[in-house]
Amino acid sequence: MSTAKKEYKRITTKTLVDMKKKGEKISMLTAYDFTMAKIVDSAGIDVILVGDSASNVMAGHETTLPITLDQMIYHAASVVRAIERSLVVVDLPFGSYQSDPKEALRSAIRIMKESGGHAVKMEGGSEIKESIKRILNAGIPVMGHLGLTPQSIYKFGTYTVRAKEEEEADKLIEDAILLEKTGCFAIVLEKVPAKLAKEVAEKISIPVIGIGAGNGVDGQVLVTHDMIGMTHEFNPRFLRRYLDLYTEMKNAFSQYSADVKSGDFPNDSEQY
Repeated sequence: MSTAKKEYKRITTKTLVDMKKKGEKISMLTAYDFTMAKIVDSAGIDVILVGDSASNVMAGHETTLPITLDQMIYHAASVVRAIERSLVVVDLPFGSYQSDPKEALRSAIRIMKESGGHAVKMEGGSEIKESIKRILNAGIPVMGHLGLTPQSIYKFGTYTVRAKEEEEADKLIEDAILLEKTGCFAIVLEKVPAKLAKEVAEKISIPVIGIGAGNGVDGQVLVTHDMIGMTHEFNPRFLRRYLDLYTEMKNAFSQYSADVKSGDFPNDSEQY
């Protein structure tokens, strides 16, 4: 049992800020369904992200863009029903907040009311400031997301590391400070140089959660299906696989098929 699990019976946005002050690292993983969320929560993970990565992992799309607000609400509601301890953060999907602050607020309210999630996450900095303000004014916590922002993949044209050049790095720092001042309770930094991520984490008082952003930040997030090896084609440098479930599950399914076809399953003790 982790120290965090003993100390914090329920994780809130305030808990995460307190953890940063104490120098306690924050653990964050994704979940999209009840069964997986139940396991992740019981393991003492601090934050569960119902990510728009469900578009890739659960639906097989090439990008995160196709997933809808209704689908995100469905996944988030499934996760929330499993949770006893973790903070549940839900991605606002592409097209639900970028163009109009009023639409952003409506989208965030739907997520909170219909899924029971605890906070929303939004990609971008100064360009979505008004949307963030409107959502925060309604009492809905917002987690920011800077660096590689997958919803903008066609703008970038690549999933490569962001903010390697000075101009983009300066913009990222400015956006991080802006997100803190606007009222975000935390920020995800994705695929940026470790030195820059550490600098950002030291400049702001809210937690910075990294994915491909080195160890100088306040916590880490991975896609659960990647880190337990259910997916096997995706192999970025930042990913550590803690299990090889793809192979384990494939072997189990193959053995089951063989046992059925041979008549070995079910045996005498497995029937009534």
